[in-house]
Amino acid sequence: MELQTLTYIVVGLTFSLYIGIAIWARAGSTGEFYAAGRGIHPVANGMATAADWMSAASFISMAGLIAFLGYDASIFLMGWTGGYVLLALMLAPYLRKFGKFTVPEFIGDRFYSQTARTVAVICLIVASLTYVIGQMKGIGVAFSRFLELDYATGLFSGMAIVFFYAVLGGMKGITYTQIAQYCVLILAYTIPAIFISLQLTGLPLPQFGMFSELSGDTVPLLTKLNTILTDLGFKEYTAQKTNTLNMMLYTLSLMIGTAGLPHVIIRFFTVPKVRDARLSAGWALVFIAILYTTAPAVGSMAFYNLSNTVQTGEVGVQANNLKYDDRPQWFKNWEVTGLLTFDDKNGDGRIQYYNDKSDTFANKATANGWEVKGSELKVDRDIMVLANPEIAQLPNWVIALVAAGGLAAALSTAAGLLMAISSAVSHDIIKSMINPDISEKNELLAARISMAGAIAIAGYFGLNPPGFAAQVVALAFGLAASSIFPALMMGIFNKRMNDAGAVAGMIVGLGVTLIYIFTYKGWLFIPGTNMLPNTPDNHLFGISPEAFGAVGAMLNFLVAWLVSKVTAAPPDHIQHLVEDVRVPRGAGAATGH
Repeated sequence: MELQTLTYIVVGLTFSLYIGIAIWARAGSTGEFYAAGRGIHPVANGMATAADWMSAASFISMAGLIAFLGYDASIFLMGWTGGYVLLALMLAPYLRKFGKFTVPEFIGDRFYSQTARTVAVICLIVASLTYVIGQMKGIGVAFSRFLELDYATGLFSGMAIVFFYAVLGGMKGITYTQIAQYCVLILAYTIPAIFISLQLTGLPLPQFGMFSELSGDTVPLLTKLNTILTDLGFKEYTAQKTNTLNMMLYTLSLMIGTAGLPHVIIRFFTVPKVRDARLSAGWALVFIAILYTTAPAVGSMAFYNLSNTVQTGEVGVQANNLKYDDRPQWFKNWEVTGLLTFDDKNGDGRIQYYNDKSDTFANKATANGWEVKGSELKVDRDIMVLANPEIAQLPNWVIALVAAGGLAAALSTAAGLLMAISSAVSHDIIKSMINPDISEKNELLAARISMAGAIAIAGYFGLNPPGFAAQVVALAFGLAASSIFPALMMGIFNKRMNDAGAVAGMIVGLGVTLIYIFTYKGWLFIPGTNMLPNTPDNHLFGISPEAFGAVGAMLNFLVAWLVSKVTAAPPDHIQHLVEDVRVPRGAGAATGH
């Protein structure tokens, strides 16, 4: 069957499944809309959490970054999975024991302040909107290629699907939909990886295949990649390319950002008991690990297949490079999207891909009489996972399945983020601040209207994303790390932390991080000044904007601690509340203490 027809069938079936689940699991109360009635089993919640977590950045973009960055992209693997361990041990059970619907509600009650709640809502919306931009980029990329639609049309199509099942079902509908989406995305990710690993190394498990010798060759895959990259003027695939401080802070920012993301945290409000919250986090980590241990293999194999396609003989700028007129069909398919482009700079009609900033390569080219006018191939990193099955010439049903998986990943996380935003608006602003006497029916209506508004705003920003999906998501993690995570940690583990300290810490952490990001991303305009180039040489101590969230978190902790020291302690009932949240029920009963 033709690829496009098969893709429409597979994607159409999955969308029908999501919509059917939304109708079946329609929320009939605010408890079901915000927290799925607190009746989700830990294993089911773990699977839904994994889908909520494994966004377009994980499915579409992370392996693309690994393909082009190699070792340096390990920060995503370590940071994002490490964050779940932190969340399971330090936050999830205590937040569930507190028994609230939303993160701002916890912060508002713990710090006995509407101001703290308001600041938390602002932090949540800023981080969540930044995150959802990355999901919209993923939706647009997947739709534009596999359904042969332009980016904007693909984006609006995805928004319409999310609108239906998120607005109708709330957290209850989103939870059961995400379980289905996890099954789709994990099959779509692992099946092509198994096929390609068998094709390249003869081993069915890609986790082992990436360290094995290539079929018909005595050279391991990673060693071959190192050779290819050095011949093209790049650093070795397995070599560290960025400074150690930046890698450490980047990893830390992703880790504590994971533990501070509202759309992940609210998932632990949906289980019946405190113990279930910890179990949910553990199961989520298991489900996530299936994809995250596969991603490095997918990235390395994708880059190997790409380089083999472009270089028909020896690697480098030589006369036997692939002729543009002889390019394969998958190349033509992705050219239509504008996400893969060729610019014949030297007019020889051949595709030449290399590092045109490498002096070593330039000298080599000159010595061999090659005409070098710059690398001619540009590949959007977000296409690597989606294009990989086509490059490897896998069956059409596998390619169609990957399209459905990419859309499932983006839609599942977008729904969770939009749920967090709408809950903050309807429950934390309208219900708690504007109209405390609002009826449950009207609050549910306000929640659905808020969801629709959040979808519209997310779509607007998704039309002009500021970078690759994983890069945009990394910024969101930095914002969550610098603002929400410290407030949650101090709210649980420091009974002396008061409202003034929490508010000051959140404002400083978020403000400093935003200024740094806007400065180096070129979004901050100060009259009479020039933009600072977004290069490691210009960054403060080489710290990239994506890694600065860890610095913002440190400043948040420091400012909050200093302010709390010089201001009044929290009321006694708040301090007792903090102790009750941390101490298990029945503790000390056997000894009488």
